[in-house]
Amino acid sequence: MTRRIQTVAFQSKAGGPVDTYFDRVVKYIPADIVSAWVVVIGIVKSAQGIPTNAVRWASFLFGVILTPFWTLKQTHVEGEAPAWLQAAVATAAFVVWVFALGDPFSSLDFYRQVYGSLALIAFTLLSGRIVP
Repeated sequence: MTRRIQTVAFQSKAGGPVDTYFDRVVKYIPADIVSAWVVVIGIVKSAQGIPTNAVRWASFLFGVILTPFWTLKQTHVEGEAPAWLQAAVATAAFVVWVFALGDPFSSLDFYRQVYGSLALIAFTLLSGRIVP
């Protein structure tokens, strides 16, 4: 299965079937970037003598910048336009996942874990409705 969302299937091409709602939900989640985020936060939390909060925010910003480029590379198909919408939704998914996991948003006064959990549920259920 390719990471690119398949919306059209031609009989003359061996492109595979059109992706369903559930396929799109899975393909919109940048699981590799979210996994890297979990590792980075674990490393930062265990580090001594560093400005932890600043490093968490800088790492988050790096993840937000990296995600669309990573997604575009993963979804590249020769002869087809870049998957800009998929890259944008994957970037939003990264932000929502980080918000749900807590750090670095937990340093903000308004943040409550329940907000992140509810946002993750809503985003996951609604993102599959987006068809590029």
